[in-house]
Amino acid sequence: MENENKTIGILKPIITLVCVFIIAAAVVACTVIFTNGLVGYKNDRAGGLSATGSASVDFEADLVVWRGTYSSFAETTSEAYSRLGRDTDKIKRFLDEYGIEEDDVVFSAIDISRRYSSNYNDAGNYVGDTFSGYELYQTVTVSSEDVDLVEEVSRDITELIEDGVEFTSNSPEYYYKDLDSLKLELVEAATKNAKERIDLMAQGSGCRVGKLISSNLGVFQITAKNSSDDEYSSGGTYNTSSREKTATITVKLNYSVK
Repeated sequence: MENENKTIGILKPIITLVCVFIIAAAVVACTVIFTNGLVGYKNDRAGGLSATGSASVDFEADLVVWRGTYSSFAETTSEAYSRLGRDTDKIKRFLDEYGIEEDDVVFSAIDISRRYSSNYNDAGNYVGDTFSGYELYQTVTVSSEDVDLVEEVSRDITELIEDGVEFTSNSPEYYYKDLDSLKLELVEAATKNAKERIDLMAQGSGCRVGKLISSNLGVFQITAKNSSDDEYSSGGTYNTSSREKTATITVKLNYSVK
């Protein structure tokens, strides 16, 4: 029994020393792991190199949309509809003579409203309204890939007006059919431009480019060709009034450094 107590007495300091060593090693390991994680976090998030790349391309619209509104007025709905129908036939003949395809023409539903005349007494005071008749409105829309032809038609509506049609022409609207492909090409070009700027900055500052931390795509801007910066918008813009256009996009990249 005495020998056993002696043995336990000898082992206690050794066991205590081992426990202290294990705890110390664990603390050191945790500190190393935390420090490395913190360094990596700072390297990835709190610095690095950022650059914004841009790309633009000039292009021409390949689809045009032109709208015009015409109206008729009569004391009765039947007469108003009859007059509007005659004007519709005149417009169809007009477009057909210019070579506009029938499938490219759409006539809207007819809108109808009542028209009243205001009455005043001899003293100039308002005394009420008198029903005058019915006014009908209809819109014709032409959508075509033949931009030159539709532009010509939109400029020559005086022929319709001289023929007695109460016609109001809107300015043509210009679109691009394969806009999605154009956008993808611009994103690729702007991303490449941003990466080239990152590489130049790294080369000039004597560091190496690490991994990509973040990327942000800017808004698309489609403006009239050779337009001023006033056309640009923080939410993006899409010009439809000009046949010749310029598309622009920006991409921002942020890379860590080594």
